[in-house]
Amino acid sequence: MGAQLRVYKRRIKSVTATKKITRAMEMIAASRIVKAQRRVRASEPYSKELTRAVTAVARGSNVEHWLTTEVERPARAAVLLVTSDRGLAGGYNSNAIKAADQLTNRLIGEGKEVVNYIVGNKGVSYYRFRDRAIQQSWNGFTDNPTYADAKRVAEPLIEAIKTESAAQGGVDELHIVYTEFVSMMTQTPVANRMLPLTFEKSAEESAEVLVKGTELLPLYDFEPSAEEVLDELLPRYVESRIYNALLQAAASKHAATRRAMKSATDNAEELIKSLTRLANAARQADITQEISEIVGGASALADASAGSDR
Repeated sequence: MGAQLRVYKRRIKSVTATKKITRAMEMIAASRIVKAQRRVRASEPYSKELTRAVTAVARGSNVEHWLTTEVERPARAAVLLVTSDRGLAGGYNSNAIKAADQLTNRLIGEGKEVVNYIVGNKGVSYYRFRDRAIQQSWNGFTDNPTYADAKRVAEPLIEAIKTESAAQGGVDELHIVYTEFVSMMTQTPVANRMLPLTFEKSAEESAEVLVKGTELLPLYDFEPSAEEVLDELLPRYVESRIYNALLQAAASKHAATRRAMKSATDNAEELIKSLTRLANAARQADITQEISEIVGGASALADASAGSDR
């Protein structure tokens, strides 16, 4: 039984060391979530106003621009998937990849060829393991993305949507799949189409129409021209959308890591309690056996002494 007790003590020591690591990772992730949330909130006003500006230009002009005009028969669609560089985040990466697979299957069902762009080592490893073609990939910044990173990701996507020939890498649609940060406990994978633009009325616009009963469209003058304005706004629009998606994904990843590490810490505590009970039982069995041996030895000595006295 002494050997069994040593095994239990060794396992308790190992699990305790693991618990310290997971507790530290949980605290680090919790501190990073706060910073990531601040960056998400800071980026949203610019992204919303830029989207509103692009929508206003597109609605206020009659120019046919590839930013807003859908191809009659779209043949190729680019899908940008945002994952993380590292794991230990529960189902964060698998859920995002699953959403991308669903989008890919839907696009293929519509007769479109899908061109894959991947952010994060986890997504790249998943696609390469399954021999799926990757047009371009990026890594090394998923935990703390900057606007420069978003700009670097956006450049080939903008070139692809601007290129008309499929042989030269052109695409007709641009989709993005990332994990939206809803709360500390909820992170939802979403798939949105970035280009061509789809115009949806905001809640404020819809309420205004209901109150007034009519929809009044503002008049705009464009200089030098509506088309040139759209050309200038396009890179900023795509970059801002990708930047916001990267920030949302980073916050979601930190929240998922915190939740996973908390679960691992709780499981380690339960395992330590279970191993401690087993170790106590083993030690008690050793003590009982030693007492039995002592009592048996004393009884044998007493019997031997009584026999010699006779």
